[in-house]
Amino acid sequence: MNALVLNCSPVRNGATAEIVRIITGELSKKYFSKSICIDDHSFGFCMGCRRCHNTARCVQNDDHSLFIEEFENADIIVSVAPSYWADVPAQFKAFIDRCTPWCNTHEPHARLSSGKKGYAIALRTGPNMKECEKIIGTIEHFYGHLEIECSGHIGFCGVEHKEDVQRYIPELISFCDIIKSGR
Repeated sequence: MNALVLNCSPVRNGATAEIVRIITGELSKKYFSKSICIDDHSFGFCMGCRRCHNTARCVQNDDHSLFIEEFENADIIVSVAPSYWADVPAQFKAFIDRCTPWCNTHEPHARLSSGKKGYAIALRTGPNMKECEKIIGTIEHFYGHLEIECSGHIGFCGVEHKEDVQRYIPELISFCDIIKSGR
């Protein structure tokens, strides 16, 4: 089985990247695991043309399709997102918007293969878990429209720097154990 861990932050070496590193390492004990950063490729914003509602294809030709290939190749998808003004970063939101051709709310729509499980991890610098819950809600809403089974989530407060992640390592490992068990 293949696990994909997505760094939804454009920062490749911060706290989100540290969580991605830990999760990828833990999951690689059972699965072929790969991590990618939302900023690894370049893609445009959704133009709102709605042509994909008739064709199930986006009219733009850019790197977005490479991310969709990564999603297609994965059995397990873990999206790790920091809070940018109480929601996911704009780069990840742009990716979500561009997934409209795969959205199950219109026909025709493209489809990912069935049986995928999705997990969400949110982090923020402040103390309010409600903000993490909003981020998790965004990710799970996205998964639902792609028909990825929402299988678990976790949120962390008080995480601003890479070093802040260290106190959450036991929880991250426990979360990975849940993923690996298939629960």
